Amino acid sequence: MTGFAIETAGLSKRFRAQMAVDGIDLAVPSGSVFGFLGPNGSGKTTTIRMLLGLVAASSGTARVLGTDMPRGVGSVLPRVGALVEGPAFLPFLSGEANLRRFDAADRSAGGRSRSARVADALDRVGLSHAADKKVHAYSLGMKQRLGLANALLMPRELLVLDEPTNGLDPQGTREVRNLIRSLAGDGTTVFVSSHLLAEVEQICTHVGVMRAGRLVTQGTLDDFRSTGAVSVRLQTPDVADARAVLARLGLTVDAPAGTPAPAAVPADATRLVTARLDATPPEAVVAALVAAGVRVRGFEAAHTSLEQRFVELTGEGFDVVQ
Repeated sequence: MTGFAIETAGLSKRFRAQMAVDGIDLAVPSGSVFGFLGPNGSGKTTTIRMLLGLVAASSGTARVLGTDMPRGVGSVLPRVGALVEGPAFLPFLSGEANLRRFDAADRSAGGRSRSARVADALDRVGLSHAADKKVHAYSLGMKQRLGLANALLMPRELLVLDEPTNGLDPQGTREVRNLIRSLAGDGTTVFVSSHLLAEVEQICTHVGVMRAGRLVTQGTLDDFRSTGAVSVRLQTPDVADARAVLARLGLTVDAPAGTPAPAAVPADATRLVTARLDATPPEAVVAALVAAGVRVRGFEAAHTSLEQRFVELTGEGFDVVQ
């Protein structure tokens, strides 16, 4: 097996006239927590379904855990836990009974330890108290937890999770976040499709971004951030002079926010000025401001946020990501 849990080469899927996934070369390092991002219709779910052998690719290749898919689906899927497009259970069976049925369908799972496995999986996702409750009475968040429990019935080398915190309250979200970290710490590769920026930034080590069926970027989370533009945040009471200095340096100065009424803002009040730094060294900007007599009360040069990078790459806000 290589150093990648998932590898694709030119992977494509066409539905009649629509190219849903267009020649992507995906590389998910073993042991990573990989955030798979993209707007609605960008091809994320179709990619996941191809990786799991649920739909045939039109062209290209995919390898999961070192094995060609879908040819090796029989040997690969027992080593993969998946929660894709929301969990589906028999509504009039209890959570425990549903898990026992799924566990019994796994030929690699021994029957003697089934009760212990089911109890442990329910405990890990915080559903022990609702083990005997019928699933039709579960909330959306509880169903999501039960889907995670199903993915964790057996030790897995790879977890594929589609919106794992969907429907969870803040406490449940923190618990799932900690669970993912724990699994990754044990060496499990976690492949997460999510639209929650806070979750991606807190749990993922790597990211890949899809747009219109194409993989527009992938790499470590730090690299993803650092390739964006650097912005300047300047705090000063001399707003007009500061904007003039930044413009002379060739920086792209952001449009000023709505101006409060003069009576509401003292003449010496500190205001925020932002600009795109580009290639100008931050120290040169500060020196120019000071030389021009601009009072600098705060200065920060930072790379663009994950959300800004996403917008740069896809042209869409993150609130539309599935």
